[in-house]
Amino acid sequence: MGVASNLARIRGAISKNQVTLIAVAKSASLTQIAEAFENGVTDFGENRIQDAIERRAQLPEKISSQCNWHFIGHLQTNKAKLAVGYFKLIHSVDSLKLAQEISFQSSKKNVVQGCLLQVKIMPDDTKSGFTPQTLKKEMAELLTLSNLELQGLMTISPFSNDRTTWSECFNGLRNLRDELEQEHSIQLKELSMGMSSDFPEAVESGATMIRLGSAIFKV
Repeated sequence: MGVASNLARIRGAISKNQVTLIAVAKSASLTQIAEAFENGVTDFGENRIQDAIERRAQLPEKISSQCNWHFIGHLQTNKAKLAVGYFKLIHSVDSLKLAQEISFQSSKKNVVQGCLLQVKIMPDDTKSGFTPQTLKKEMAELLTLSNLELQGLMTISPFSNDRTTWSECFNGLRNLRDELEQEHSIQLKELSMGMSSDFPEAVESGATMIRLGSAIFKV
């Protein structure tokens, strides 16, 4: 199967749900990225800043400049200045310290950076992110950062083949979003959750963005 047929299968699984499909480009060739673009993909995700810079420089102008680019990997505080203004949306803001640095770098560049807050819904030593308890405690301070546009939440499900675990994680993120919206009278419209193995469960739980790599580019 090629990229076009993979995308057709994914869109069939998503059905009529209003979900932004983010193609994770880290393992894709430039040809595959171009094929995804020609088949209607306009949002691409990158895990590493340097890879994103190099890949976008090699892509045709219509792809590198006309698409939305998302940073979805772990972002070190000392790399925040490189990400600010370069990506439409940073999905992986996993601490108050990082959020403060992004806001500081955004103010220096006179931009407002779109961000999602990464939450570790279930205990997992292999993943970073706010715990739900920490995020509830620090949300008020996060909302004071004037150069951040907090658009929603992101999570990665635990390493498991258990669909019930996936759904519990994704439902937990949605419920946390609803609680934060009510508590702070805000709108957090985006739920970035679901990858190649578990995106159907994420969509069923209310995902507005899914991040797919191998499901699109593995042939």
